[in-house]
Amino acid sequence: MNYPFYLARRLSLGVDGRKMSPAVIVAIAAIAIAVAVMIASIAIVLGFKKEIRDKVVGFNGHITLFRVPTSEEDDNLIRIDNFLVNLFENSPYITEYNPQASLPAILKTSTDFKGGYLRGLKGASSREYIRKNLEEGEVPEYNSDEDSNKILISRIAANQLKLKSGDKIDTYFISDDVRVRRLEIAGIYNSHFDQYDDIMIFGDMKLVERLGNLPENSGTYIMIYTDNFDKIPEYTLEIQEKINRGVAYGETESFYRTDNVLSQGIGFFSWLRLLDTNVIVIIILMMIVGSVTLVSGMLIIILERKKFIGLMRALGAPASKIRSVFIFMAIRVSFVGLLIGDFLICLFLYCQSRYHFIPLDPDAYYIDFVPVYLPGWIVFALNGGVLLTAYLVLVLPSRFVGKISPAESMMRSE
Repeated sequence: MNYPFYLARRLSLGVDGRKMSPAVIVAIAAIAIAVAVMIASIAIVLGFKKEIRDKVVGFNGHITLFRVPTSEEDDNLIRIDNFLVNLFENSPYITEYNPQASLPAILKTSTDFKGGYLRGLKGASSREYIRKNLEEGEVPEYNSDEDSNKILISRIAANQLKLKSGDKIDTYFISDDVRVRRLEIAGIYNSHFDQYDDIMIFGDMKLVERLGNLPENSGTYIMIYTDNFDKIPEYTLEIQEKINRGVAYGETESFYRTDNVLSQGIGFFSWLRLLDTNVIVIIILMMIVGSVTLVSGMLIIILERKKFIGLMRALGAPASKIRSVFIFMAIRVSFVGLLIGDFLICLFLYCQSRYHFIPLDPDAYYIDFVPVYLPGWIVFALNGGVLLTAYLVLVLPSRFVGKISPAESMMRSE
């Protein structure tokens, strides 16, 4: 019979029927706070990574395919031909692909003007991204000629030009010649990515094709989305290898090169990698704080139960079994602290994800609230790690039990 575990379950964390000692309460609180801080730091960093990643992907896609001109007379337009269709359709990890193009444009009011690029809004992923960051108005469907004259501008452009949804503005397009269109502002988006928001205007891809004299179903690059962000380098290499084989076997006469969001947004992703170091430091510090407090609480529990230790020794229980009793009791303390910490921090994170009550400066963090993202497996893995760490650090102080004399511990104090 595993009587150390049985005794650890049955013994009260107090002494002589009293409530928990202050040391036990402090140990439970320390474990709860440490676990809450560790979970919160992981959730916030993962939230930042997800939000920033989604923003960069929203403007660039996962993988970008460019056509390489073979002569000075050749252009860089990329067309969806049979070779590319077969390439994309026979790559099961590609979930969406769309030709894209941008035109230099100038938005001009009676008192001011602003330059930018009109990009065709094409594809479900791009539309969903703009809709997610829309502050005012709506995203046109671009299924009719009436919608073709509607555009989406950023909050930066709207503030600089003093525009709102529903206003109309003269837009000058510069290609082979200068063309003017009277366009309606259907909506105003705000991604808090000033590098993009400052210059990007979104409109109907058909309008871009007409103004840029582009053939249908073509563009200056193809934006590709995949089913797994973590495998983007692998997918990029595989697509490039398929293209190289196609060129070598004469399946296509065009040359293409690939790029991906990891290189296009390298500054953002390098910044996010620095956050991982901060999380590791926080986890280590919280583990140390929780371990020290737990060891202190265990030693106090041992001292408060000297009579129990003496009785067990007198009954013939080996010191290793008695040590196990107190290790299991300390694990109980850890488990209670874990439950309290998990509940409180998960409730807090849920409220933050739903109501965004903790704000951020978007000029510094590219987002106006503290983002959180916490997969369930991380909570279980962290709890398991905390319990394992607690067990390991408690093995050494539990040896203090062997130094307690049965005769001395059972003597009544005067």
